[in-house]
Amino acid sequence: MTLDSSNGGTSSAVVTDRLGRPVRDLRISVIDRCNFRCTFCMPADREYRFLPRQQLMTFEEIERLVRLFVRLGVRKLRLTGGEPLLRRDIEDLVRLLAAVPGVEDLALTTNGALLAKKAKALADAGLDRVTVSVESLHDDVFGRVTGLGHGVGQVLEGIDAAADAGLGPVKINTVVMKGTNENEVADIAGYFKERGHIVRFIEFMDVGTVNDWSLDQVVTASGIADRIAERWPFEPVDRAQASDVAERFRYLEDGVEFGVIPSISRPFCGDCARARLSSDGRLYTCLFADTGPSLRDRLRAGATDDDLLAFLAAHWRQREDRYSEVRAERLRAGLQPAPQRVEMFRIGG
Repeated sequence: MTLDSSNGGTSSAVVTDRLGRPVRDLRISVIDRCNFRCTFCMPADREYRFLPRQQLMTFEEIERLVRLFVRLGVRKLRLTGGEPLLRRDIEDLVRLLAAVPGVEDLALTTNGALLAKKAKALADAGLDRVTVSVESLHDDVFGRVTGLGHGVGQVLEGIDAAADAGLGPVKINTVVMKGTNENEVADIAGYFKERGHIVRFIEFMDVGTVNDWSLDQVVTASGIADRIAERWPFEPVDRAQASDVAERFRYLEDGVEFGVIPSISRPFCGDCARARLSSDGRLYTCLFADTGPSLRDRLRAGATDDDLLAFLAAHWRQREDRYSEVRAERLRAGLQPAPQRVEMFRIGG
């Protein structure tokens, strides 16, 4: 297939992988460091080695790669970490990416601890949306989950600041873990329902290898929905895009939405259109991959845009990842998931 570099280098033929899936979403980790130690990502009882600054992709390198991904079909970008707000001058990167022709949606996922200070600058730079992780509304539970005794108040203040800056409705990510916060599902739903924000409840997943995941810690999407249904009637909402990971619902009384992400109980690999860049510039074609080629090294070795575009297209065409479906097959057979997976804090959720 010939890639068209006409029209200012912003158009090209859309590529699909071996399962017919296009690349539409690009998640970009800008840093591997974090100011939390969440139990489901990078537990506090482990030691971590973080990348020196010179190994992180520069903003200019990220922008260049984004322009190439857009030519292959990417329309949505999400900045992640680690904690992306720890990256110095992150609003400068937002401004660069917001100006890339073809980018239709630019979002950022954060733990929210620094969001009150950064929300207005991010919105002014061109950020469209923000997603904030909230696993509990109680300081004691929140402190245990985040690993360093943080209270939830600063995060809730950050959410309010984001809404005031025009980044709302804010999306809230809540990983539900049995024995930790499953009894708060309805309370969390109600708190953000009152404020018009969209909560997405996530089944506890085996991302990475350090979180001691086991199936008996998983609260299923159906179980989560049942807890909400005890308080409020709701109805299903169609997905905006086939590749959207959340099953959407709408409360009948006010139309506010919530969602559940059933990666364990109802895998959705067949519609996955996401690529991921780690903070050191590796390309991962699955959240559960164990390795990926270095785009940073190719950039710094002098690769041309045509070289990089051809490599990206060829790599995506070879993609056949369907980890969550394979995991379900292995679990049904009494086997454990594959042992090697990249850690979440290196490529975001």
